[in-house]
Amino acid sequence: MKQEYDFSEALMLIKRGQRMARAGWNGAGMFVFLVAGSSFEVNREPLLSILGEGTEVKYRAHIDLKAADGSIGVWQPSMGDVLAEDWITV
Repeated sequence: MKQEYDFSEALMLIKRGQRMARAGWNGAGMFVFLVAGSSFEVNREPLLSILGEGTEVKYRAHIDLKAADGSIGVWQPSMGDVLAEDWITV
């Protein structure tokens, strides 16, 4: 059995680059991970038509979720996630 963590421990590990999941999540292959902040110049869609070519974008660090269907999106923990003590490394 993998070691389980509470959310504060899991968040610390995420900030260090570790992928984490809840043992209680039903979706196979789901995990959260840190996307580091960065900056880039717009050179393609969809931002090209919104901000214009060459516009500098400062991309803020955030946590993404890889869902069971393989898609990735910004993740916001639920209260259940924050209070859970079943976080595991993947």
